[in-house]
Amino acid sequence: MSRPLTHIQRLATALGLGLTLSLTGPAAYAQRSALREVRTTGSAGAIWAVSLLFGWTLIGWGIALVWALVMFFMMPYWHIYGKQNLSSEAYRTTPEMYTQKVQAMVDKYTIRTETARNMPVVRPPAGADVYMLGRLWEWYPALELEKDQTYRLHLSSVDWQHGFSLQPENINVQVIPGYEMVMKITPNKSGEFSVICNEYCGIGHHQMIGKIYVK
Repeated sequence: MSRPLTHIQRLATALGLGLTLSLTGPAAYAQRSALREVRTTGSAGAIWAVSLLFGWTLIGWGIALVWALVMFFMMPYWHIYGKQNLSSEAYRTTPEMYTQKVQAMVDKYTIRTETARNMPVVRPPAGADVYMLGRLWEWYPALELEKDQTYRLHLSSVDWQHGFSLQPENINVQVIPGYEMVMKITPNKSGEFSVICNEYCGIGHHQMIGKIYVK
């Protein structure tokens, strides 16, 4: 699991936009001035200036088009080869149906509880489907996974929209009521990882922290 590289895309977009505006903005303004001169005087010099400025405007928009195409193809490229946020599947569900799936896993694979709220820590077998639900204001249950093993992680909310943000890896997924997000994960680092909610969900938002352990 690695960090997203969206800051590179933002920098490239800003650079392309700045370059385009620096070429087309002054050229378009000067072109309008030259057109007024052509209408009033019809001088050959003004006509030549309009032609030159029109050419620069076309060059600027051509650069903008090429840059837009580069950025368009960079997005899927970074998604596949840049190891950004995980590819996921989405299925319709209900809070009741999803809660039943989560509780069935908890009942079967809980190995201990922790914190004053007796949060279950679940250790499913390698290759299994693992479930975590978001609700006001907790991620339930805590998960304990095995390093270098692949799992199918299921996420959903039973009340409001939440944001699943795995730290410090900075993997982010929108968790929406009525939808079950499923993604393949292969933890490659041992340690304790925090799941925070990055979508404001009310007065207890700052306390909505879950745990994923990798051993």
